[in-house]
Amino acid sequence: MAGRRQFDEKQVLEQVLNVFWHQGYGATSMADLAIATGVQRGSLYNAYHDKEALFLRVFKDYKDAFLADAAARLAHPDLRQALLDFFDFTIESLTAGTPARGCLSTKTATDTRAGTEPIRAALQGLLDGLECVLAERLSQDDAAGLLTVPPVEAARVLVTMTRGNVVIESVYRDPSRLRAAAKTLVDMIIHAG
Repeated sequence: MAGRRQFDEKQVLEQVLNVFWHQGYGATSMADLAIATGVQRGSLYNAYHDKEALFLRVFKDYKDAFLADAAARLAHPDLRQALLDFFDFTIESLTAGTPARGCLSTKTATDTRAGTEPIRAALQGLLDGLECVLAERLSQDDAAGLLTVPPVEAARVLVTMTRGNVVIESVYRDPSRLRAAAKTLVDMIIHAG
């Protein structure tokens, strides 16, 4: 029937996300996406218009899930443990797979072929959302008097550390090194006590 998708959209979008995550935006073609999904290029173009629109579609789902998972990991009642759980989540995410898949947002941010304004805005949306999730947790009553810097500044530093962890992981391939650095940062932003 005309206008009706002849494929399982949820499954196709998961496969598309996986290709972008492993190959990177610039190295991925619509032909790659067609092969990975089993959906002809023409059908992908008809449904999503172009590669950038398709990327933005899957990135929104990725962002929403990532932020929800980050918030869930920050729910621990002990602030220090909540932050360590948060870093465990981000480290697990970027080291998953063989070879490790890395970080979709950082991989895209450093891809010179992904520098369009809509993609940049999507990346900013994820990072701003992550800062917001962290700042909300750091502003809860149990955090009062524990931070060495204001919640918004601490959130920004924590997000910056997650991006740095991506680079260090790609060089050393050592999650324990990332966890140790994260623990040091947490110790620096929470008063000893």
